[in-house]
Amino acid sequence: MDTPLNVADFERLALSTLPVMVADYYRGGSGDEQTLRDNLSAWSRWHLRHRVLVDVDAADPSTTLQGAEVASPLVVAPTAFHGLAHADAERATALGAKQAGAAMCLSTLSNTPVEEVVAAAAPSPVWFQLYVYRDRGATRAIVERAQAAGCRGLLVTVDAAVLGTRERDVRNGFHLPEHLSLPNAAPDAGRMPARGGTSALARYVGEQLDASLTWDDLAWLQELAEIPVWIKGVVRADDADRAAAMGVAGIVVSNHGGRQLDGGIPTALALPEVVEAVAGRCPVWVDGGVRRGTHVLKAMALGASAVLVGRPVLWGLTVWGAAGVAAVLHTLQRELTEAMALCGAPTVADLTRDLVRPDGA
Repeated sequence: MDTPLNVADFERLALSTLPVMVADYYRGGSGDEQTLRDNLSAWSRWHLRHRVLVDVDAADPSTTLQGAEVASPLVVAPTAFHGLAHADAERATALGAKQAGAAMCLSTLSNTPVEEVVAAAAPSPVWFQLYVYRDRGATRAIVERAQAAGCRGLLVTVDAAVLGTRERDVRNGFHLPEHLSLPNAAPDAGRMPARGGTSALARYVGEQLDASLTWDDLAWLQELAEIPVWIKGVVRADDADRAAAMGVAGIVVSNHGGRQLDGGIPTALALPEVVEAVAGRCPVWVDGGVRRGTHVLKAMALGASAVLVGRPVLWGLTVWGAAGVAAVLHTLQRELTEAMALCGAPTVADLTRDLVRPDGA
């Protein structure tokens, strides 16, 4: 293949080189993978209504996220186990994000210490995605470490009380090789060895993470943390309203990339009701199925202030390491800038609701 032109090209290159177990882990979803497919297709259910005769000679996608200036509203989503894609793991991802002027969210289940990731990304901002462990002392220690490392905030994942069954991982006996650990996870829970025809990740989640998590626990985290607490995994107006009323720093509309509840609403369709319910009380970000700059534009027009990108970053990391991460982000940023110009929207402030209309309207 020639030089990749878009995210799909990076995906094809990555999948041609990754071992089956890793490729299936990265690209797979839960159950029949209906939500995985719907996340991708749902962005096409929104149509763009471009303005004309607007000066777009200097269209600029730069924006500010929680006080940090970034080149675009693209944020590296918190995905696990970058060491399966590249030897430099999340450190390479952070370097690539910095090269693209993008923010990053680091997963609890990363293969690189949070301190090294924040240092590699600087001055680009890093948020920390948090899973809540059964051991609350361990959870407290993770929070304290993330904030000491310089993370801008916590993204508390709330849609993974139990792990959705990912049949590709069960068939492949997904596990981490011995050389990879989880340095940011709870003590004594830092590895996922193979064990006879099961998914080591499913076993880990069942043993370590807290399925009894409630709104009271979110309040506990807000009281505990010295950095802003976000909630990630919201798709309903009532949940969004309750979170905003509690004073969360922000909400991420997410269905875990189609890896949890199969048949769940795609995020492109969930986003508008969450934005409406929040009514400006906190920023709303979104992830899921973003593969083109036009998808980013639609998300922004629907009220998101940032768009998280997961799998495409892994494809870039697999192909070219840090340079591949930067190339994927630059590709999406270039597409976004072009779409902004063609829509008559020279700045992100011009990406307003009137630019999009639902299919059939």
